[in-house]
Amino acid sequence: MQRNLGETLGERLLMQVDGALRTLASKPAAARRSPAPADARPAELDAAQRRESAALMRVNHVGEVCAQALYSAQALTSRRPELAEQLRQAAQEETDHLAWTRQRIEELGGRPSLLLPVWWGGAFGLGLAAGLAGDNWSLGFVVETERQVEAHLASHLERLPAEDQASRAIVAQMKQDEAQHAEQALAAGARPLPEPVRQAMRWAAKVMTTTAHRI
Repeated sequence: MQRNLGETLGERLLMQVDGALRTLASKPAAARRSPAPADARPAELDAAQRRESAALMRVNHVGEVCAQALYSAQALTSRRPELAEQLRQAAQEETDHLAWTRQRIEELGGRPSLLLPVWWGGAFGLGLAAGLAGDNWSLGFVVETERQVEAHLASHLERLPAEDQASRAIVAQMKQDEAQHAEQALAAGARPLPEPVRQAMRWAAKVMTTTAHRI
């Protein structure tokens, strides 16, 4: 299986620009129905609970914007067409998360992060670096990213108000999906990342989550 010979580098880059604009400027549509209970209403939360839930879902939305950028860049630089397709499929599945978190933020009366272009650009650069390092390293980057996201989502399940069943259901489903993506990357030949790289990723994630919680 080979890349379409009629698809030039310029065309692929234009596709990335289009993807970025759709991620940042348009309202995403989910392929799957939101896992949030249909009868869950933000009005059941007090003002402080709504603010905290909205802030946490804003962080999760930023994570999904970054996931779109990461997977797109890694697919662009993959040497194996079948892996590039796997990465694009993972990005499509992450679109559900993007739509669910955006919808929940709006329901809670919150807003997305004001720094979405910054987050997207930074994640795309990291994805390019991972992809250029080689497919097995790129897959290792996916595994480490998803494991860190799993831990991050688990912490949100502890922090979200018990009354916010809608947000909790969304986060729980996201956590399950991220674990599946990590397993798929392992099965495809992921190479474990060196500990300094993993530490740097944790530091970058901390900066992102702390900032996105407020801005």
